Amino acid sequence: MHPIFVNKSDGAAVPILFVNTANFAEATKILDKREHDYVKAAGFEPKPGRHLVVASADGKLAGVLFGIEANDEPVKDPFRPGQLVTLLPTGTYRFANAPHDARLAALAFALGAYQFSRYRKAEPRNVRLVVPDGVDGDDLTRIAEGVTLARDLINTPSNDMGPDELEAAARALAEQHGAGFDVTRGNALAKEFPLIHAVGMGSPRSPRLIDITWGKDSDPKITLVGKGVCFDTGGLDIKNDTGMLNMKKDMGGAATALGLAHMIMARKLKVRLRVLIPAVENSISGTSFRPRDIYTSRKGITVEIGNTDAEGRLVLADALALADAENPALIADFATLTGAARVALGPELPAMFTDDDALAAELSAAGAAENDPLWRMPLWQPYAGLLDSKVADTNNVSTGGQGGAITAALFLRKFVAAKSWLHLDIFAWNATAKPGRPEGAELQTARALYSMLTKRYSA
Repeated sequence: MHPIFVNKSDGAAVPILFVNTANFAEATKILDKREHDYVKAAGFEPKPGRHLVVASADGKLAGVLFGIEANDEPVKDPFRPGQLVTLLPTGTYRFANAPHDARLAALAFALGAYQFSRYRKAEPRNVRLVVPDGVDGDDLTRIAEGVTLARDLINTPSNDMGPDELEAAARALAEQHGAGFDVTRGNALAKEFPLIHAVGMGSPRSPRLIDITWGKDSDPKITLVGKGVCFDTGGLDIKNDTGMLNMKKDMGGAATALGLAHMIMARKLKVRLRVLIPAVENSISGTSFRPRDIYTSRKGITVEIGNTDAEGRLVLADALALADAENPALIADFATLTGAARVALGPELPAMFTDDDALAAELSAAGAAENDPLWRMPLWQPYAGLLDSKVADTNNVSTGGQGGAITAALFLRKFVAAKSWLHLDIFAWNATAKPGRPEGAELQTARALYSMLTKRYSA
């Protein structure tokens, strides 16, 4: 069980009253006259995000009022209760009435308690929450652990999170769950995965492909592919200082795949899971790959390098070709791939690409239910011609500079035959703190996919 959760109240848990203008009078009936007078004297208004700690006559906590949106408001944040974990004094609390979604409110409590403390001591948050009735605290714990794993990996700077360290984290996860583990590097990588090798050969930190397998071969095959670019200078097409500043998070796709893999394995879903992570650093040296170089990919497609800063799709291409060879029931790749997706949808709404209409609808519904949103973008085939090369089967970038997220997805599509393929172009970062979502690394789309897979493959 997550350390913030307790299973049952001993009767001393402080009640949290979720209030708004519609329910305020009814919700506060449990307060006595003195407490009502205090609320009035304090000038408390039941607006979203407002809170008030109310003391009883003996000086103990009588309750907490916390403002949330009314049911008829068009925009509601199911994670708003996660704000409380940073506001409340030490103690154990319970929900006295139902927020919009008790399960998501409890999850937000746990996610809001996250602190990245590897390099600086964090102030302890000694707040506990009684798991609401009807909510599976063990499953919330699995999800929170997966989110924490991903956030920790992404937040860690590149000097301490290169391909070696990413491999170590993946190996530790595999050992935790009794999964198979294999790594391809060196001459074998150059021969079997030429694009991964090409991207990483400019760095003294050797590139590799990490391969985790778990579950029974007889169960449906689910393969997750995560972009593991541990730092991206842009290569010889070097980024400017602003563009390079946050490139420690360019392995956010790999962290997402590992966080989701933890949820799946901890839940013991009836799947045969495979996780593929091309782990590289895109650096500049005399051995860096160059613009106009041509490489023959694992799939046999020749690729002309139009821009070395479009390296993520190259490493994913070889990994996707390997994944596709097994004809799994589902392939999902995660990547901090394009700025174009952020321009189109912003940082909070990851782009989803797939040819499978039923899969898109199922995942969109799961994302809405889990407060883990995504938005389907088109694999618009007329744009495929923008990737044409005069000297190779394809270029890795398009001409014209428009529709960049779509053309990146179309490039990846060349390496996958499976219809049930998802490409998720994520940001993996919170630029500013929000309830349940501290500033810094973020796990996006994984909770939605976990929910979908749980409904399909629970034992």
